[in-house]
Amino acid sequence: MRQKSGQQKPTADKAIKDIRRATRKSYSAEEKIRIVLEGLRGEDSIAALCRREGIAESMYYTWSKEFLEACKRRLAGDTARAATTDEVRHHVGKHVI
Repeated sequence: MRQKSGQQKPTADKAIKDIRRATRKSYSAEEKIRIVLEGLRGEDSIAALCRREGIAESMYYTWSKEFLEACKRRLAGDTARAATTDEVRHHVGKHVI
C-alpha cells in the first residue's frame, strides 16, 4: 500500500529523530562561556571552532548573543548600584522629625 502525499513520515524516521534528541550532548554554562570566549579571541575561525567543538555555527552565535546580552545586563546593573550604609544614614537623617 502506498502512502498518500501529506501523511506523516514512517515511524522509523521519528524514532531516529527521538534517539538523536535524547542522546544530544548538552553543554554546561562554563563550557558555553569557554567556547564563546575562544571565538571572541579570534585565533581560529568560528567555522573551525565549531567543527572542533562539534556544534553548529548557529548554536555558537546563539550562545554568543546570549553571553553578550547577559554581560550588558550585568554591567547596566552595576551602574545602578545600591546605596552604601553611610549614604542611607545621611539621607534618612535629613528626613527624621
